[in-house]
Amino acid sequence: MNAALWALVGAVALTAGLVLFAWTTNRRIDAGFKPIGRFVDVPGARLHVVDRGTGPVVLMVHGLGGQLRHFTYGIEKRLASQCRVIAVDRPGSGHSLRHAGASASLEAQADALAALLDKLGVAQATVVGHSLGGAISLMLAARHPQRVNALALVAPLTHTPEGLPTPFRGLDIASPWLRKAVAWTAAVPAFIVRSPAIMKFLFAPETHPKDFATRAGGLMSLKPSQFIAASTDLAAIPDSLPALEATYASLKLPVSMLYGKGDLVLDPQLQATAFVKKVPHTQLTLVDGGHMLPVTQVARTAAFIEAAVQQADRATNGCGSITR
Repeated sequence: MNAALWALVGAVALTAGLVLFAWTTNRRIDAGFKPIGRFVDVPGARLHVVDRGTGPVVLMVHGLGGQLRHFTYGIEKRLASQCRVIAVDRPGSGHSLRHAGASASLEAQADALAALLDKLGVAQATVVGHSLGGAISLMLAARHPQRVNALALVAPLTHTPEGLPTPFRGLDIASPWLRKAVAWTAAVPAFIVRSPAIMKFLFAPETHPKDFATRAGGLMSLKPSQFIAASTDLAAIPDSLPALEATYASLKLPVSMLYGKGDLVLDPQLQATAFVKKVPHTQLTLVDGGHMLPVTQVARTAAFIEAAVQQADRATNGCGSITR
């Protein structure tokens, strides 16, 4: 057998091994993280939704590569005692499915959320968006203003970043078939190797909770489908965000924003300060912390959301106190 043939055999064996490892890992994650909500079909997706409590409605939208457990980690329970809290896995993320050929644009994801509210019988909601979920929440308000009575944005993406942070560059794959190939081969072992550095970057200057991998669903990032969804979402941002930015000056609804001063993922100056210049009535709160405030500062983030709900719902009893 010549050298070229040996190389081919080795490459096939390595690829098969990587696929088997990804498949095995995926099965283990699925076994350990069962759906904790129900499924709702909307155009282009089948969404996994946690819907608890009664009262003013709060819709919670997670960020890039995340899932609804970032909210059920602690915030959802604090709010659900007095509010109806709806946390959703965005299309393709967590346990939700994005139908083949469905768009991942900010517009399409905002439309999916509007359809979800229809299916759940919700007329209006205070919409909480974290990171990329912030951009999608803003798009929901722009395209379906009658469905949003206030925005509570936590470390939101509002403007096109100046370059892609190093930990996210592996997601920057334009080709759908290559994206899927990487997801089922190199992505899983690469994430395992780089996980300590990624976690340090995501949470800096804070540290990630010891139970983030389990209670907050951090291990779900090992699923190939999660990689595909995050890469697909990332690729869609440049086609949607500039048009969204052009709508900010016309925003009239209440907007609150919570940002960590030490956020390394999204620059508070570019994302928060620049947004406030366009939407001066925004109530901006800067705190000592990083990007993952829904997990690292549960009580502070819950109180921030409660204040946004009360601002939008002055005529009712609001949510009461959730800071206990």
